[in-house]
Amino acid sequence: MNDAQISLGHDRLARLMKRGTDFLGCEVAIMGGAMSWISERNLVSALSNAGAFGVIACGAMTPDLLDTEIAETKKRTDRPFGVNLITMHPMLSELIETCKRHEVSHVVFAGGLPPTGSIERVKEGGAKLVCFAPALALAKKLIRSGVDALVIEGMEAGGHIGPVSTSVLAQEILPEVGADVPVFVAGGIGKGGLMAGYLEMGASGVQLGTRFVCADECIAHPNFKKAFIRASARDAIPSVQIDPRLPVIPVRALKNREMENFSAKQREVAQLLDEGAVEMAEAQLQIEHYWAGALKRAVIDGDVESGSVMAGQSVGMVKKEEPVADILRTLIDEAAHALERRSH
Repeated sequence: MNDAQISLGHDRLARLMKRGTDFLGCEVAIMGGAMSWISERNLVSALSNAGAFGVIACGAMTPDLLDTEIAETKKRTDRPFGVNLITMHPMLSELIETCKRHEVSHVVFAGGLPPTGSIERVKEGGAKLVCFAPALALAKKLIRSGVDALVIEGMEAGGHIGPVSTSVLAQEILPEVGADVPVFVAGGIGKGGLMAGYLEMGASGVQLGTRFVCADECIAHPNFKKAFIRASARDAIPSVQIDPRLPVIPVRALKNREMENFSAKQREVAQLLDEGAVEMAEAQLQIEHYWAGALKRAVIDGDVESGSVMAGQSVGMVKKEEPVADILRTLIDEAAHALERRSH
């Protein structure tokens, strides 16, 4: 695209994204949401190569598996990418060391407050640290702890979700901390117009997961992609918590038999708690492993009935399979067009 073709909207978009692109070291301030089994070497490198910012989902991986995944991603791109680590992973320290050894530029912590010392360990390796902030008080606490950037993700997102919508979180958090650190908004974003809106509110960028599942470069099974293309927003529903003692984080996925199976799994784990057969931490871990297995059945094996088809509500805007670069181009053009319209 030559200078004459760059519209007013594209120019304004680049300016609004500048803080985010400077922080991530890429051309477009769009982070790939870390989706277990999906955000691996192929999709992550495709996102980074196309000018966005890919993020590896470590999920339940062992340090050895993560080591291989980072090395394989590096073979496919020489651009920056991040690694998403779950804070409750029993081998979090070793996973941080793996990222350090590979000189990963950005580490993203998801799933609760980082354990003592983990923030320092990431930072001493020279990586920038991004954390999820599900509420304003936590956002402020994380910034005081030395976190470099935040992701605020609303309940419209796929996978594990909090109780508050993206639009409410953005209104609460952006005006308060948007000037202190870069903030990336996530959950329910399927089109560029909304992306532009959050940037105008003070976000430095956005994070999208669901929108990239049907990318050509994504390894998800054809059945999984078909389920996305067929689904409407209302098909992506949160799982139900059966027992209040089980602090189960709800998961948003497409309605299927698996959603019923999960209720049975919770009852089984609750009974083990009743019998004193497992501790609370072990019970939680069992639920997490269950999700990892259910998701793998759907993503890798293509069993979209008894597997978990995790998807955000923006799934209704996923209409076809296409290359990552085309999806990004559409989003950018939509955002630029929205900004151009608003500037008249």
